[in-house]
Amino acid sequence: MLKSVFHTSWTVDNLDRSVAFYRDHLGFELVGTRERQGVEIEMVVGFPKADLRIAFLRLPGAPVGISGHHLELIEYRHPRGLRLAIRTCDTGSAHLALETTSIREDYERLSRAGVTIVSEPVTFKGGVAGEVLALYLRDPDGFTIELVQVMPPTAA
Repeated sequence: MLKSVFHTSWTVDNLDRSVAFYRDHLGFELVGTRERQGVEIEMVVGFPKADLRIAFLRLPGAPVGISGHHLELIEYRHPRGLRLAIRTCDTGSAHLALETTSIREDYERLSRAGVTIVSEPVTFKGGVAGEVLALYLRDPDGFTIELVQVMPPTAA
């Protein structure tokens, strides 16, 4: 029986650059890195002679260890993959949504830092979470990150 989400992972071109982005711009903490080679990782990923560098990150306050949801970033040193030009509307595309308490401040800070942002915060009303503000941005490899701020209900 499935128990919980263990981690979310995607492949990056340059692990050091991606760790710096998620740490310095989005506030993730680096939990650790490791290298993987050998028959076990070759079997799991399905590539002979696979050689991977892996980083595990978490948001501050998230549990450390296997009980907390982590972000896993993987750089394939072998085989080197192709850079895909996936749009968010393409089948198979994915994004990571992060909740924030200050989306407008995040927007200003990330814009000043040169992060690629798709739009200013946009207000959505009447959803499951009530009123939310949301925006999309891109990491250094073009992966989509969504920032979401749930707005408190207004007094009627």
